[in-house]
Amino acid sequence: MAAQTLRAAVRLGVPELLGDTPRPAAEVAVAAGTEPQPMTRLLRALAGLGLLTEPAPDTFSVTPAGALLDPGHPDSLTSFVRMFTEPAIVRAWEHLDSSVRTGEIAFDTVFGTDFFSHLGQRPELSAQFNAAMSQAVAETAAALPYAFDFGPFTRVTDVGGGDGSLLAAVLDAHPHLTGVVLDTAQGLAEAPKTLERHGLTDRCSPVAGDFFRAVPEGSDLYLMKSILHDWTDDQAVTILRHCREVLPPGGLVLIVEPVLPEVVDTGAEAEVTDGGVTYLSDLNMLVNVGGRERTRRDFEEVCRRAGLSLTSVTPLKEAAPFSLIEAVAD
Repeated sequence: MAAQTLRAAVRLGVPELLGDTPRPAAEVAVAAGTEPQPMTRLLRALAGLGLLTEPAPDTFSVTPAGALLDPGHPDSLTSFVRMFTEPAIVRAWEHLDSSVRTGEIAFDTVFGTDFFSHLGQRPELSAQFNAAMSQAVAETAAALPYAFDFGPFTRVTDVGGGDGSLLAAVLDAHPHLTGVVLDTAQGLAEAPKTLERHGLTDRCSPVAGDFFRAVPEGSDLYLMKSILHDWTDDQAVTILRHCREVLPPGGLVLIVEPVLPEVVDTGAEAEVTDGGVTYLSDLNMLVNVGGRERTRRDFEEVCRRAGLSLTSVTPLKEAAPFSLIEAVAD
């Protein structure tokens, strides 16, 4: 219910219509082209969720959290909300019990194809997914360049790097580096614009490819954020093995993903501090793409099978619940 309330707020443009000052619900309704009473009820629900406040009866203003639903906000999550309340994401959840019972991907049964093929057949939805992923990476992009020592490396390949936002942040902070963004053609759709906007066209190249077949040679650091969790263990091993095959002496694979504790910790010092969202993400992987979130032991196993040794796991505190997982050639 909360998710669909956010979806309605974004589709109706509530945060940008409210703006920076309190505004009567009736005015918001007129601007949005809705009935006044239902709009008031929606605004009250948003206030109940902490996204708005009601400083006077039927008058509402936006909280800092609610401002993130404004597409004009520099840290906007509008595209993320739109994507993760789309039927393409939500419908498979109706069959969670079936996926738990059988281990099969509900999305494939519901839509008759796999998730990424479904996106590939729908350019608008694919663009929306890419925009959501760009928003999702923003916090990590702000933290990663200063949370890891990039000094010893010369060239970084971002495996499955999408629009290049994460690698652009790394290259901006470390002028000695050059880079490659590897993804499918549809995944790279916005990468040239990102690289041009950052002035990196001479230091970074978008390369269309399939990481299940190969990754480009020539880098001493292979970076991947939120890639392995999309795939089964066997598929994750394939991706990592391709990195291992081109890894030079002294090279490193850097994986940026949540690392689940071996036992669920709900105490004040819990390793997963996102209110359980990572466990919900794990179920989202189950029903929509067939992947999974992993523990350290799980990461150690897929790395071992790929010919890599996991050497460290460091929480990325500025972008919780992500961790930096380092692996080197055996």
